Amino acid sequence: MNPLSLLGFNREFKQQLEAFRPRLYRIAYSWSHNKELADDLVQETMVKALRKAQQVKNRTAIDGWLFGILTNCWRDHFRKLKDAENIDDLVLVDEITPDKCLETQNIVDRVRAAISKLPAGQCQVLTLVDLEGMSYAEVADALEIPIGTVMSRLCRARNSLSDKLLEISPAAGKAGLHLRRVK
Repeated sequence: MNPLSLLGFNREFKQQLEAFRPRLYRIAYSWSHNKELADDLVQETMVKALRKAQQVKNRTAIDGWLFGILTNCWRDHFRKLKDAENIDDLVLVDEITPDKCLETQNIVDRVRAAISKLPAGQCQVLTLVDLEGMSYAEVADALEIPIGTVMSRLCRARNSLSDKLLEISPAAGKAGLHLRRVK
């Protein structure tokens, strides 16, 4: 006696499933690029299809139903592969805290305010050399001024900027903090 006939499956449905096996395998192999995994996915799809055969409304159009089962089997495969981390082992400390972000933003705001108070020529030279990383010669060409003028404006701008920032935060001067060129 055929166990499928006990479950109410007829021979025609079983033949339909067998006819779809190569198509299912092609799709599973194209997704996984692994023969064994494709075989396993198709086998799991066939088992689920046999178990849920009562869900099929139109047995002449079961291809979409079978491909849906295959898709779910593929997703289940990835769910099984997910590495689970024990959250008790995770260190939940971040270097960037809201306090540090606020402190950094305050410093940026102070520097911008101090730069905006510089004379136009000094501001141009300072931003082109220190922020844009241009050489003295490039700045001289861009602003059409001699290199000596670039160097003197830059020196005055840095000294003025240092003084303005120390006025805003005198504690920085006491702590021995000085402006330095960052490139």
